[in-house]
Amino acid sequence: MGKYTKQDIFRIVEEEDVEFIRLQFTDIFGMPKNLAITASHLEQALNNGCTFEASAIGGIRDGAEELYLYPDLDTFEIYPWRPQTGKVARMYCDIYTEEGEPFAGDCRQVLKRVLKEAADMGLRFEIRPEQEFFLFHTDDEGHPTTTTHEIAGFYDVAPLDLAENVRRDIILTLEEMDFEVLGSHHEISPAQHEIDFAEGRADRIADDVVTFRMVVKTIAKKHGLYATFLPKPTEGVNGSGMHINIICRDLLGKNLFADETGSGDLSETGQQFVAGLLSHSKSITLFTNPIVNSYKRLIPGFDAPTQIAWSDNLANRSAVINVPHRKGNNARIEYRSPDGVCNPYLAFAVILAAGLDGIRNRMKAPEKADVRLSGKSRWELKNMHLDTLPETLGEAMEYSDKDPMIREVLGDFIYDGFKEKKLGEWRDFRSVITNWELQTYLGRY
Repeated sequence: MGKYTKQDIFRIVEEEDVEFIRLQFTDIFGMPKNLAITASHLEQALNNGCTFEASAIGGIRDGAEELYLYPDLDTFEIYPWRPQTGKVARMYCDIYTEEGEPFAGDCRQVLKRVLKEAADMGLRFEIRPEQEFFLFHTDDEGHPTTTTHEIAGFYDVAPLDLAENVRRDIILTLEEMDFEVLGSHHEISPAQHEIDFAEGRADRIADDVVTFRMVVKTIAKKHGLYATFLPKPTEGVNGSGMHINIICRDLLGKNLFADETGSGDLSETGQQFVAGLLSHSKSITLFTNPIVNSYKRLIPGFDAPTQIAWSDNLANRSAVINVPHRKGNNARIEYRSPDGVCNPYLAFAVILAAGLDGIRNRMKAPEKADVRLSGKSRWELKNMHLDTLPETLGEAMEYSDKDPMIREVLGDFIYDGFKEKKLGEWRDFRSVITNWELQTYLGRY
């Protein structure tokens, strides 16, 4: 049974004086898009009759000119920050062609296909993201800057933390939209924050990640600030990530990552998932860390993962996988490389597909990295037989091309469109002369 029926939606729209409904979707890069309709066209929308012209949307423009939006009724929510009369609501949509076929560029359905494969194996995945972001000032014209007046650090409170009220308003807004917020705090870097919400079905959490970003940016703007999920907006401080906590259950709800033998380790299924995820870590990084700036975060010395290893020592922040809980209903793994600019539908899809590959092929996980990896030289890491994540966007593209699983999961349309855009970004970045180059070389040569 779904959360809402069509009759429920009609009733709520009338009772709550909803005037506009946004039929929301994302492009292949995870940027939110929508077609706004008035309440008078709600019946047409709920009968999957609303279309949009896709020729100008990034990553979709080469597809069909007219595409159909099929609303997911269970995602109906009223925006709390809009007017109290003539309210605005939204529904996430799947995208279909005129022939009634799933559109090849619909990221939401990519994730659904992976989850269907998991269900066919008797598996159900829940995800809990840990989302970090920065709050900066804007200039006199309202443009974002990287300026902050605060010097707060990890778990600091007011008066050092100048944005407690902003976080509070973000959380109150999220709760009005039925988020279960687990906690929030100031992060390590000045102006950096984290808000965590409860785990849920992987496809629902992908929707929630998109909503979360919109809420954070909207409420920050109301406070005269700019919120950014850019992984590394300033030098010399820790960047922002989006750690992904993953729980695997059977179709009756039993946690399959928990070991019942009393060994205190992950179950065999959990270790197979880890093995698959580690084996594909290089190739999925293009989709978990999709921009040039992502790789300014993935460097040693700033608590970001760099090594393709797993560990249950939570202080071992260089490992790409940590295992914070191994026992009972809460057993889970934490994949630490993704950042907050990824497309959550595609990132979740390739992460889960990699783990499923490990389960399907009964892969054996390598030995855990029990010693701290930060501070070790490349030679020491090589002697430990540890590999590293890609260090640039260009390198990440090379690894994704070598792994047929990625194209199989995403399909040619999304993979080729995504890759074309990233090749352009990489070419543009390589052509730029940076201040570092001038400061380092100009007076020497």
